[in-house]
Amino acid sequence: MPVSNHNHLETDLWAAADELRANSKLRASDYSLPVLGLIFLKYADHKFTHATEHFTAEAEEQLPLSEGEGRRRRRDLLSPDRYKAAGVLYLPDAARYAALVAQPEGANIGKAINDAMKAIEDANEALADVLPKTYIRFENSILRALLRIFNGIPLDLSGDVFGKIYEYFLGNFAMAEGQRGGEFFTPTSLVRLIVEIIEPFHGRVGDLGCGSGGMFVQSARFVQRHQGQSGDISLFGQERVADTVRLCKMNLAVHGLEGDIRQANSYYEDLVHCAGRLDFVMANPPFNVNRVDKERLKNDTVRYPLGMPTVDNANCLWIQLFYSALNATGRAGFVMANSASDARGSELELRKKLIQTGHVDVMVAVGPNFFYTVTLPCTLWFLDKGKTAPPSTARGGSQSAAPDRRNTVLFIDARRIYTQVDRAHREFSPAQIEFLANIARLYRGEPPETSQGSADLMAEYGFLPSPAGRGAGGEGEGYVYQDVPGLCKVATLDEIEAQGWSLNPGRYVGVPEREEDPDFDFEEALTELNEELEALNVEAHELEERIGENVGQILGGL
Repeated sequence: MPVSNHNHLETDLWAAADELRANSKLRASDYSLPVLGLIFLKYADHKFTHATEHFTAEAEEQLPLSEGEGRRRRRDLLSPDRYKAAGVLYLPDAARYAALVAQPEGANIGKAINDAMKAIEDANEALADVLPKTYIRFENSILRALLRIFNGIPLDLSGDVFGKIYEYFLGNFAMAEGQRGGEFFTPTSLVRLIVEIIEPFHGRVGDLGCGSGGMFVQSARFVQRHQGQSGDISLFGQERVADTVRLCKMNLAVHGLEGDIRQANSYYEDLVHCAGRLDFVMANPPFNVNRVDKERLKNDTVRYPLGMPTVDNANCLWIQLFYSALNATGRAGFVMANSASDARGSELELRKKLIQTGHVDVMVAVGPNFFYTVTLPCTLWFLDKGKTAPPSTARGGSQSAAPDRRNTVLFIDARRIYTQVDRAHREFSPAQIEFLANIARLYRGEPPETSQGSADLMAEYGFLPSPAGRGAGGEGEGYVYQDVPGLCKVATLDEIEAQGWSLNPGRYVGVPEREEDPDFDFEEALTELNEELEALNVEAHELEERIGENVGQILGGL
């Protein structure tokens, strides 16, 4: 059955599973990992069943010389090594989903599921200590109901439906868990925009705060949409929280991916040895973290090449980690607090050093309400070490196709571009993601893409094919980049210096040349401005306290 006939599958499954939780004493944080583990188990069983059918048919096509030879050949074809070679997890009999569903009345379902998870780990070394084994805490009735719910997923699904179900549950658990949810899940539309702009066609892809692995999943999808194979990229990740590492590894497995994912504190550890090695870096680090021990970092000039900030804020540390992880032509895209674009003092000096390298490529301002846990806006940063090479050797085109971007930065103000999901949440639609990425493509001299429906937005903002463009023939040919007031502006390093080395897109793009919008919501606009003001007031108060403490220490030492 085509995937299009299962459009409501994720919502139906979530509604059924969440109803069980609502009628129990469980919190979302107790429920999420075990439920995601059952989705993983159903996915693994689905893949194992199809592989077994294929291998069995293959064995029957080969006529054996004897009955004993036939049994031996069938045993070889169904061996764990054969499944592993085919990219399929091997499932012992005790770990088969049907065996769990068929558990008799009175059986300890929690123990049976725990044993199944342990058996899968024993048979698949890459999953050692990854799968949840806490089902003994659940009542039999809840586990039996959950097994039945996920047993309703049809076996004839095509495409990445299990992955989509897993992601849907991840997003809903993130929303239900509040602040902790924001630690492991980045909204998919932001991840997709980052991926579309950095274009990870092949090479090493890293995320030093990888959460549940959404950046990796979207990178693989990007490669597949552009006729590549997921094996064209190698995945490297670090994550501080052990349970989140497990979420990530299960997420990769459900999408048929593997990676080197380690539990580590990225400020102090580089367990995946990514410094200077990665082709692409993507991340959504925690904002405005304090109490990082800079004494342990100050001599690490490889990973922190710009130096240490004097303020107790880790934003500059994260930016340097991402920058230093790139190889000589690497690209990075990451989410960052708005304050990092305009911060003063030592952070300004560090930002100035980064800008002067010529490696800052694109800055995108994103409006509020894109995250499940906070309403504040954010900024997407994009670095490209390859853009300082002459156009003839830069990534992505010939000399005639690639403009010289060595002393420029593209600023995009996307705060007015969004799709309202509900009263409190927004996202970018596929067409909006493609449109914003197309601005970056045109800036780089690459043709835009229109397969996701961005042609209307391109026309609305004045991006039209031109006879003076790059030629004609293929998709997107003939388009050229242009500054659009209120939306995008290419600024030189001299212009950025004149703005005090600010990387805030709002300082550069100007005001849109439009008639008054009859749908303008004054209350909403005022709320957004008030939220930004509150954040700035909090930051100012923190700075005032630090100044007072420092003055007190100075006076006390006199």
